Amino acid sequence: MTRPKNFSATAEETSRPDPHAGGLLRHPGLMAFLMARTSSSFSSCVQAVAVGWQIYALTHSARSLALVGLAQFFPMICLTMLAGHAADHMNRRRIAMTCQGIEAASALIMATAAFGGWTTPGMIYAMVMVFGMARAFEMPCQQTFLPSIVPPHMFPRAAAVSSSLFQAAAVTGPSVGGLLYGAGAGLCYMICALGFALAMLGTFLLPLRNIARPRQPMSLSMFMDVWRFMRKRPDMLGAISLDLFAVLLGGATAMLPVYASDILHAGPMGLGLLRAAPAMGAVACAVFFVWKPLNHRAGPSMFAAVATFGVATIVFAFSTSMPLSILALAVLGAADVVSVVVRGALVQLRTPDSMRGRVSAVNMLFIGSSNQLGEFESGMLASAIGPVEAVALGGVGTIAVTLLWMAMFPSLRHLDRLDDIRAE
Repeated sequence: MTRPKNFSATAEETSRPDPHAGGLLRHPGLMAFLMARTSSSFSSCVQAVAVGWQIYALTHSARSLALVGLAQFFPMICLTMLAGHAADHMNRRRIAMTCQGIEAASALIMATAAFGGWTTPGMIYAMVMVFGMARAFEMPCQQTFLPSIVPPHMFPRAAAVSSSLFQAAAVTGPSVGGLLYGAGAGLCYMICALGFALAMLGTFLLPLRNIARPRQPMSLSMFMDVWRFMRKRPDMLGAISLDLFAVLLGGATAMLPVYASDILHAGPMGLGLLRAAPAMGAVACAVFFVWKPLNHRAGPSMFAAVATFGVATIVFAFSTSMPLSILALAVLGAADVVSVVVRGALVQLRTPDSMRGRVSAVNMLFIGSSNQLGEFESGMLASAIGPVEAVALGGVGTIAVTLLWMAMFPSLRHLDRLDDIRAE
């Protein structure tokens, strides 16, 4: 990709990769990136356990769990265009660090409230909204770091390493959160604050240098360019939208506090184990991809994995056994990793760096929609027809969407190798 005529190495970020690095983990900046992402993931998972259990303990309402998802999703959808524009025209590292600092500060405020005994549902919703605002700006920037640090031929394996550590944090985070919650929500939030501060340090240590790009005012036409870019690449659009609708419908994780409390009778420790179960499966799958990268029949593998996600969701819905529930959630998490690896390679490697922030913002909006809006949808449906029926119906919907997308996106169905993907 050629540089613009007014290029000067003073205002943006790119990496200085070492093509002669002896091993993947010795590649410049990768360890700092992994530290930042893993710490942030760990803290987010501890916070999710604390928020879920605390709001349900205060309200005993599935509707309240739904509102937590909506409170985090609403700022994201409102700020997507602004966040993507900022990621393409401002200092990405500085934006990510600022957001991580805000996340640490909000966790400290919640810890103070919990220790003082004056936490209310309104405070929890407000903290979640602030967190959602920070993530809306942080994630598009963070998504651009890995393809700037490693060359394309290393990306599938680097993405698998990143995903395995991300999921390892997601295994330990809920378990630690469940244990710490026994000593009070305040301790959970203190751990979160420390984790977000460590993520901020990792971002600061990334070996990025500044590059200038011409500043442009934000306009609707800039995002129409992104939409046209994605429309011309149906495999990318299909992968992003498949993940959106599959997770949106199959939002079993939103109901975990209800299952832990009322169906499995497992308490906070049980909630931590249930939240950790998808990540345990994801770690196993991601470690396998580190050893053997997904570079053959990537498209069919993604469709098979999403269908498996739906089946595992149905099994979890009707389970009244803790071991079976954990197994179903582990299979669900392993299946999700396949989608993550394929989608990440398509979005990050096929997009030129000049619009990677905006495309990443759209991708994160889709991910946020599937997660946070999925929690809202599951909670509202559960309050209407019951949690078991709501989760099972979501699993059936996931399978139906998989079959429909196979017909709508044949280019994704025939996608083979990921290591041949290049920016156009």
